[in-house]
Amino acid sequence: MGAHLQLRVGAGPLALEDTCVVRVSVPEQRLELEAKAGPFGAARIAMNLIPWGENTLLILDWHPLRGPGTRMHGVPVDYIMAIRNGMMLTKLARIAVREHGKTDSGTPVKL
Repeated sequence: MGAHLQLRVGAGPLALEDTCVVRVSVPEQRLELEAKAGPFGAARIAMNLIPWGENTLLILDWHPLRGPGTRMHGVPVDYIMAIRNGMMLTKLARIAVREHGKTDSGTPVKL
């Protein structure tokens, strides 16, 4: 806990660089981060891993902690975050498949 990760929010000249701090870490089960985004505040990002047959289900939960984001939490922002989080999880799944391209049974993993 307490480890820091660099992050980049936004795109191009509208990007903001800051840090994520690991708040909870339970190997192979749970990771909770506090993502800081300068003047926009901070958010809690929790990832839970749940065994799902021969696979693993990843549940992602995001909530604003401080700053303007706490007042904007609602349908429009949640919709945008759902799209962004879906894209992030797709990239994470591709990395996992690239790094561990087969299940324990030797069957190739497909996305």
